[in-house]
Amino acid sequence: MAKLLVVDDEPVICHSFRNVFTSPEVEVLTARSVAEGWQRIREEQPDVIVLDLHLPDGSGLDLFEQIRTADPKRPVIFITENGTTETAIEVMKRGAFDYLAKSTDLERMARLLDRAFEAARFIREPAIFPDDSTDRIVGRSEVMQEMCKQIGRIAPQDVNVLILGESGTGKELVARAIYQHSRRAHKRFLAINCAAIPEGLVESELFGHEQGAFTGADRQRVGRFEQCGDGTLLLDEIGDMPLPVQAKILRLIQEQRFERVGGNQPINTHVRVLTATNQNLDQLIATGQFRNDLYYRLKVATIHVPPLRERKEDIPELAHHFLYRFARESNRDVRGFAPESLDLLQQYYWPGNVRQLQNCIQAAVYQTVGRTLLPSDLPGIDVNPSSPDVIRVADASPPFDLTATIEAMLRDGDGDVHSRVVALVERELFARALRHTHGHQAQASDLLGINRTTLRTKLRELGLSLDRVVTDRPEPGEGLKSA
Repeated sequence: MAKLLVVDDEPVICHSFRNVFTSPEVEVLTARSVAEGWQRIREEQPDVIVLDLHLPDGSGLDLFEQIRTADPKRPVIFITENGTTETAIEVMKRGAFDYLAKSTDLERMARLLDRAFEAARFIREPAIFPDDSTDRIVGRSEVMQEMCKQIGRIAPQDVNVLILGESGTGKELVARAIYQHSRRAHKRFLAINCAAIPEGLVESELFGHEQGAFTGADRQRVGRFEQCGDGTLLLDEIGDMPLPVQAKILRLIQEQRFERVGGNQPINTHVRVLTATNQNLDQLIATGQFRNDLYYRLKVATIHVPPLRERKEDIPELAHHFLYRFARESNRDVRGFAPESLDLLQQYYWPGNVRQLQNCIQAAVYQTVGRTLLPSDLPGIDVNPSSPDVIRVADASPPFDLTATIEAMLRDGDGDVHSRVVALVERELFARALRHTHGHQAQASDLLGINRTTLRTKLRELGLSLDRVVTDRPEPGEGLKSA
């Protein structure tokens, strides 16, 4: 269970954070002073800390320095009465994860805390072959062993690395492994998904901006490069980065300096840049969508993450890894696979790669009524596609009686019925919407009443994929690729 510590003397603030995280997966701890906060940190070892600048027995800055001395990688978010506080901006330069005004809405606060928990997970969880990690590189096939050897050779070299691979193959785990085995492992690690940020905000997110730089810039913002200092920054989905921002990153890599948006004061940096993409950058260069000179700056070293279909001998180990993980998390007595189930898993093409396998096993664990997973428990596995290059969207699950499923989950009494039902219904809904629109994401987004960024994020989470888009005039990039 992840732990969040809120150090603030205002009860209403502590209550607000408890409202943000009602899931049993996050425990919210509170403290009302510097002394109590430091005691809670030593006793509870929270993953993320939210810290007020002004406390009854001293400054939050003093507690922050104690935290930084004890554990410089732990994410600390400052909250202030006034979002323009210069002290908070200065603290961000010295290593705070971010800062918020106390008047910030709960939705924005939740998004920031989700990023902070993700950063804490990236930093703290080992990536290669530990026995006790729930999210790690799994596989003993020859191709995976060679990839891990390559990580071992590249990680200490302190060069930029380009990580290539289809969606769902585990590129973020490779990035984490490079970081954890590098000479910067004691420094900060930040990750940013370039595809998840609106195009107009990418430059501000990366480089920061000065107050008044554009409409809505009512305060100075420190960007990710500046926050990272001389640590490691992962730019995921680099192929989706706008061309103007590509030019600025090229200059940063060449000169090790940049300016905030709207500023003219050079800021020095010494960040190690890791990048990842599932796109063909050579094709993007040929069509003028990606800079050739930036491409060669980013790929000083390159790691290819193999798709699951090229290492099928790893599927049994992966399947058991996910089964034990989800059985433990859901407190269900599921102990293994029928031989026919493992055969079925190894025959399938897995267009969504490891992420799709993970989602498949998770759904199977939640739906099964026995201790052994049978072929009928595995949702949406079609091992007879018309061609290995044309994969349809797999059904989210076999037809199921929603009422009966809910009743069965309530009888289990594990306290996680809401998230399990939502996951099942979302898989069914998104798969049917994509089939209804023949894989056209824009139409599916309109039909569902959500934006395309949300749709793509959901598809990646659910492991849904489509290699062929059946539309008369598909929009560029609208086809759902491996997720």
